Amino acid sequence: MKTLTEFKQAVAASARPSEELSRELQSLWLERAGDWEAAHELTNEMHGKNGAWIHAYLHRVEGDLWNAEYWYSQAGESLPEQLSLEQEWDHLVTHFLS
Repeated sequence: MKTLTEFKQAVAASARPSEELSRELQSLWLERAGDWEAAHELTNEMHGKNGAWIHAYLHRVEGDLWNAEYWYSQAGESLPEQLSLEQEWDHLVTHFLS
């Protein structure tokens, strides 16, 4: 998968991501497939700014903005108030596909 469209099509076709994908993309896949808990569990195993960024997004999805803001700060990012959750997911997937 090289594009956002291909990634979205793959997620729609299967609830489980390929283990060949990065952990970041696996986590985003799981969240989109409806398994927030598995996505969060995988993200808990990630270290560094990338893991913190996805962790922030997941807590934003959950509605826990206080926790999300903490994780955005750990990632060196700001809460993307101008982006919908869908737009942020697209942005994250595109970022990690490149």
